[in-house]
Amino acid sequence: MPLLARSVLTPLHIDVRRGAVADLGTILADGRISAGGDVAVVVGPGQGTRVAELIRPLLRSADMFTVVGGSLDAADDLGAKLRTRSYDAVVAIGGGKTIDVAKYAATRRGLPMVTVATSLANDGIASPVASLVNEGIKGSYGVHIPIAVIVDLDFVEAGPERHNRAGIGDVLSNISALADWELSRQVRDEPFDGLAAALSRAGAEAVLNHPGDIGDDAFVTVLAEALISSGLAMAIDGTSRPCSGGCHEIMHAIDALYPETASHGELAGLGALFCTFLRGDRRRFAEMSACLSRHGLPRLPADVGLTDEQFVEAVGFAPATRPDRYTILEHLAMSPEETRRRLGDYADELCDHRG
Repeated sequence: MPLLARSVLTPLHIDVRRGAVADLGTILADGRISAGGDVAVVVGPGQGTRVAELIRPLLRSADMFTVVGGSLDAADDLGAKLRTRSYDAVVAIGGGKTIDVAKYAATRRGLPMVTVATSLANDGIASPVASLVNEGIKGSYGVHIPIAVIVDLDFVEAGPERHNRAGIGDVLSNISALADWELSRQVRDEPFDGLAAALSRAGAEAVLNHPGDIGDDAFVTVLAEALISSGLAMAIDGTSRPCSGGCHEIMHAIDALYPETASHGELAGLGALFCTFLRGDRRRFAEMSACLSRHGLPRLPADVGLTDEQFVEAVGFAPATRPDRYTILEHLAMSPEETRRRLGDYADELCDHRG
């Protein structure tokens, strides 16, 4: 019988542990990414500069570039700088915005990119997607998946706790995204990739059922690996479908209508819980609600500073953020009045899951 298989782009190296940054030079050399350290190191505000100084003696031929914000303009500016000389790779050090800017610029320049994550705010650390703001609107851009991913728990621990907790919401949203994907398969016969779904689901279940918290190395390791698995799931399917459904439509709508309301992961978790309620899956709703509550993540619009009316408006606008996507929001096609009523029922249901 012929052996049938498929090729999947994945990072050559994944390292999640304390002290991982100290081995960056070795990782670049052993992985044949850059033997001489001729790389462009991209850092953002915060811990990125501190990490860059730590690795400077290891990469004497590297150039350092600082980026601020997560805009398409910032990515284009970085791309222009990358054309000033020949580099073996781009090394991005920082949080989600810095990594997304570097991913986009490296892809446009045709350079491999290494992620050194200092926070676990979302699954962008290993995904083939860059979320960038263009003319005030956040869009998703296809990019190459990082060739290596390093998560140093020492720097994650030193970063803002709220940023790391947000990653929990992003991972949990996979559960709702997969349910939306299955719905689209049933209603619209959309192709469904079982391998991508398995990776996405495994990470979400691991975080959902882990008894630890953000101060526990074992839990943080599971969270980091779950975020990386989400990125791999998207690379396998070639779309963000395994990790993005109505939950992310709501998140993008809030970002568009009420910028700077909350972080990507916080809004994704909130959107996922509401979509799960709309789906009528009470067991999943209870599990996800308990997990979000345990980790201090938002479950109600008021928890992110939104009124009920603002949230209703965002839910109504949400499908327009991903016109090609079919989720529980498109399936129900709720009027504002119906959304308002369901939101009230949702708040009442949460009263039974306070903890």
